[in-house]
Amino acid sequence: MSDISKPVEIDADAKVDVTFSELGLDPKILKALDDLGYVTPTPIQAEAIPAALKQRDVLGIAQTGTGKTGAFTLPTMHKLASGRARARMPRCIIVCPTRELAAQVAEDVQNYGKYLKLEMALLIGGVSFAEQDRKLMKGVDILIATPGRLIDQFERGKILMTGVQTLIVDEADRMLDMGFIPDIEKIFDMTPFTRQVLFFSATMPNEIKRLVDQFLHQPVSIQIARKNMTAKTVKQRIIRMPSSDAKQKRTALRWLIDKEDVDNGIIFCNRKRDVDIVAKSLNVHGHDAAPIHGDLAQSLRTETLERFRNGEIKYLVASDVAARGLDVPSVSHVFNYDVPNHSEDYVHRIGRTGRAGRKGDAIMLVARLDERNYEDILNLINVKAIEEIEIPGIEDFPKDDRSRKHRGRHGGKGRGRRDDSRSRRNRGQRNDGSYHDNAVSTEKVSKAPAQKSKPKTIEKTEAKKPIERRRPAPGRKKAPKRDRENTVDESSTATAELQADTKPKRRTSRRRAAPGKKSKNTEMQSTPETQSKSQTKEQNNSQPRSNSSGTKTKSKPAKPKKSASSSKGGAKSKGKTPFGDDLPDFLKF
Repeated sequence: MSDISKPVEIDADAKVDVTFSELGLDPKILKALDDLGYVTPTPIQAEAIPAALKQRDVLGIAQTGTGKTGAFTLPTMHKLASGRARARMPRCIIVCPTRELAAQVAEDVQNYGKYLKLEMALLIGGVSFAEQDRKLMKGVDILIATPGRLIDQFERGKILMTGVQTLIVDEADRMLDMGFIPDIEKIFDMTPFTRQVLFFSATMPNEIKRLVDQFLHQPVSIQIARKNMTAKTVKQRIIRMPSSDAKQKRTALRWLIDKEDVDNGIIFCNRKRDVDIVAKSLNVHGHDAAPIHGDLAQSLRTETLERFRNGEIKYLVASDVAARGLDVPSVSHVFNYDVPNHSEDYVHRIGRTGRAGRKGDAIMLVARLDERNYEDILNLINVKAIEEIEIPGIEDFPKDDRSRKHRGRHGGKGRGRRDDSRSRRNRGQRNDGSYHDNAVSTEKVSKAPAQKSKPKTIEKTEAKKPIERRRPAPGRKKAPKRDRENTVDESSTATAELQADTKPKRRTSRRRAAPGKKSKNTEMQSTPETQSKSQTKEQNNSQPRSNSSGTKTKSKPAKPKKSASSSKGGAKSKGKTPFGDDLPDFLKF
C-alpha cells in the first residue's frame, strides 16, 4: 500500500503466491469461487482486496481482462454480508459507463454471492421504472447502475443516498470519453462524505486525476504495468487497404472470413451506421451476423448477446459500446473494420479474444487516412510494426464511391435533371442554350399561349356577369325620372322592388310601426285612390335616395321625416276605412 504519488507498479504476468482463502474473505464467497474454479487471485486482486477490507480508498489503474471486477466486488460483498438494507437506501453503488458492462458486473455479483443473502438490483436504461421501483422498495444491498438512470431515480425520490457505505466507479476513462464526468461529480456529491471509494480506470488523463484528487482520500494506488498491453496469446495482423471505400472494405472483410478458420468473431466499427450496414452485408452473403450498438433497445441487445454466447450467431458486429464488459469465453477472431479513434480502444477490442489462455486472432483494416491512429496504437503497445496480410487483387475490388459523385440533396443524378427541367423555359426565352434545349423550349412556349388564351377570355366574360348583376343601383336612381317622362308601369315595378328590398328591413330594425303597416296595407287593399297616393308618396321619397350616395348614413336621417309624413296621411286615412269619410263624434274627443 502506498500513496497516490507513488503507485505500486505490478507486472500483469507476475506470479501471485497468495490464494483467495488467505485474503480473509467470507467462507460463503470462497465456496462460490471454488465452484467457479478460481483459486489464485490476479495481481490487482491480490493488492486491492486487502486494502479494501481495511476501509481504504483504492485507485486501480489497469486495462481490461486483469480481474478488476473481482477486485472491487469481492471485498464489498464480504463487508455487506452482515446487515440488511432498508427500503430505497442501497448500501453499495457500482457505477458503470454502459449497460453491457453493468449487466456483466451484475452477473459476476450473482455468481460470487450466490450463497450470501444479499439483494442486488440492476438500474439501467431500457428497463421499466416500475420493476426497478419494486426492487428498490424491498431494499437493495448492491445497486449497479449507469449514471443517467441513477440520477433520474434519485431526482424522482426513489433512491436515498444517505445509507451508501461504498461507492465504486468502473471504467472511469470510458466515462470521460462518453461525457459522464459531470454526472460522476454529481453522484459523488449525493453520497455521504464518509463513504469508501473504489475507483478503477484503464488510463489516467488529467480530468481523471482531478477527480481522484478531489474525491478520494489518501487512496491506495495500484497500477498494472503497461509493458504487455496485449495478451501474448493474441496474434495481431493488419491489411493495407488501397482506399477508404466502404464497399471495398466490406469485400475485403468477407474475403478474410472465407479464408480464415473462424469459429466465431466480433467485428468492431467506429460508427453505428456502419454496424448496421456491415451486419446486413454479411447476412446477404450467407453469414450469420447481428448488430449491437447503443441505439438498439436494451431487450434486443441482451437477446443478441445471449444468442452469440450460445452459438446461435456466428458474427457479432458491434460498436465500442460492446468493446468493454463483454465476457464471452471463447471468441476465436476479432476484426477491426475501422481503426479506432482512441488507441486504448484497440486494446479493449482485441482483448475480447485470447482469454483464459486460449489463442485468438485480431485483424485490422488500415487505410491511408488511418495512418495517424495506427501510429498511436503502435506507440501504445510498444511495437514497431504489425504483421501484414496481402490480399491478391484487392485494388480491383468493387467500389461504391462513383455513385457519391455529383450527389446533391436528393442524391444521384436526379437533382441535375430536376434543375434542367426547371431552367428549360428560361433558356428557351433567352435563346442562349444548346439548340436542343431551345427547340424543346420554343415548342412549349408556342403551345402554351394558345392553350391559356381560351380560359382567359372565358374568365373575362364570367367576370362581367356579377358586375352586371350588381348594377341595379344606377337603374334605381334613374327609374323615377323615366317614369315621369315615359310610362307609369315601370315606375310601379321599381317602387315595388324598393319596398321589398329596403323599407321592410329598415322599419323592422329601426322602428316597430305596426299600426302604420296595417293602415297602409288596408289602404292598398281598400281603394285604388289610396294606392295611387301611396305610390306618388313613395316616388317622392325615393327621389332624395337617388340623389344621395347610397350610403346608410345619409338614408338614416331621412327616415323620421318620411315616417312623420306617412303618419299624418295615415291619420286622415284612418277615418275613411273603418267608419267612412267622417269620424263619429265619440272619437273626436
